[in-house]
Amino acid sequence: MSASHPAEPWRIKMVEPLRSTTRDQRAQALREAGYNISLLRSEDVYIDLYTDSGTSAMSDRQWAALMIGDEAYAGARSFYRLEEAVHRYYGYEHVIPTHQGRGAENILSRCLVRPGTHVPGNMYFTTTRAHQELNGAVFHDVIIDQAHDPVSDHPFKGDIDLAKLERLIHEVGADLIPYVSLAATVNMAGGQPISMAGLTALRDLTQRHGIPIILDAARAVENAWFIKQREPGWDGRAIADILRAICDLTDGAAMSAKKDSYANIGGWLAFRAPDLAERARNLVVLYEGLHTYGGMAGRDMEAVAQGIAESVQEDNIRTRVQQVAYLGQRLAVAGVPIVRPVGGHAVCVDAAAFLPHLPREQFPAQTLAAVLYLDSGVRSTERGAVSAGRDPATGLDRFPALELVRLTVPRRTYTQSHMDLVADSLIHVFRQRAQIICGLSFVHEPPTLRFFQARFAPVSDAPFFE
Repeated sequence: MSASHPAEPWRIKMVEPLRSTTRDQRAQALREAGYNISLLRSEDVYIDLYTDSGTSAMSDRQWAALMIGDEAYAGARSFYRLEEAVHRYYGYEHVIPTHQGRGAENILSRCLVRPGTHVPGNMYFTTTRAHQELNGAVFHDVIIDQAHDPVSDHPFKGDIDLAKLERLIHEVGADLIPYVSLAATVNMAGGQPISMAGLTALRDLTQRHGIPIILDAARAVENAWFIKQREPGWDGRAIADILRAICDLTDGAAMSAKKDSYANIGGWLAFRAPDLAERARNLVVLYEGLHTYGGMAGRDMEAVAQGIAESVQEDNIRTRVQQVAYLGQRLAVAGVPIVRPVGGHAVCVDAAAFLPHLPREQFPAQTLAAVLYLDSGVRSTERGAVSAGRDPATGLDRFPALELVRLTVPRRTYTQSHMDLVADSLIHVFRQRAQIICGLSFVHEPPTLRFFQARFAPVSDAPFFE
């Protein structure tokens, strides 16, 4: 077994054909999509690293679980299986299903956020901050400074800076902070984990001020893996035990089961406080579905429950993280600037360092994502100024410290050969980067979450990329 890339702990039982395209076909598809990889048709994509949300391969047992789904409108058996799985592995008393993580974010914000409040967190995520802002709050990034430095090797770049949080509490008052929004592995920083020591200290601080902690648990299993590997005193603990220890230090969680739980759809909210859970159930009935299905079919709840159990299996999580690490290592050896350390779900390329000749106003990450697709048919994700959007107060573009292209690896989906193709293409583009003579500008810009539906055009009439 190779130390850098161990054999996968499964065998392939079914395959989905991939369509190879020519460069001319990709150029045409890119123009039709307005140079926005979000608008590409799936059939025109060869290797899809746009997201790991709902795109992972379900196991034979998950597919079998679909067949026993109880589709009763109220009180379905499948809900109680999901509830029991969350109780067992995450430990929260009250579980409310939602159709996916975004539905959980909506209900959470409607329960806790009101105009004039302030929500601190360890770096924003696009949809999370959008729900907070739409309900009248101001988001405050209180992550440690190392998270904004792509070359820092700090092992827990997701940790909250307690001094920053305390300053915010003193400035606005604890009564105006409805909760701390804590992501386990910070997506926008490249999948960087939080430490158990940092979370324990955060819990002590928030308890003194009566502020709850709400966990974004979408990739908390990956975070548990990094704690096991990097934090003293945790190397001998089971992943399931570490996951439970993380959750035990929080007051609730919003979950997209489309990540760690391998499901194609689904999510949940969970709380310890019964009154908060009751408010959430009432809103779920209004916006999602009855509180025992929350927008999910019974069969999907069965798949999520089975996926939760599989997610903490050591072989599964080890192979998942090491496949991502393999891709990161190949790029790093070739000199491609990436965020360090490599995260659990994605390799993030530092587009600002990759294309230093392009001004931020020409969106280097959006440009690089388009060029990568043109070169090989690989779809990635922009995570820079386009994703950051505009400041709601000034209307000006927000330019975050990190201008990234995210190569997000779905679980149990692609092989090492696919990772090699991705690496070869990106390395080729890196060596030819001087030929990327211009960036992109907006042709159409939606007001909310613009990166999904915006359209762009090259700022120059010269060839976009030779």
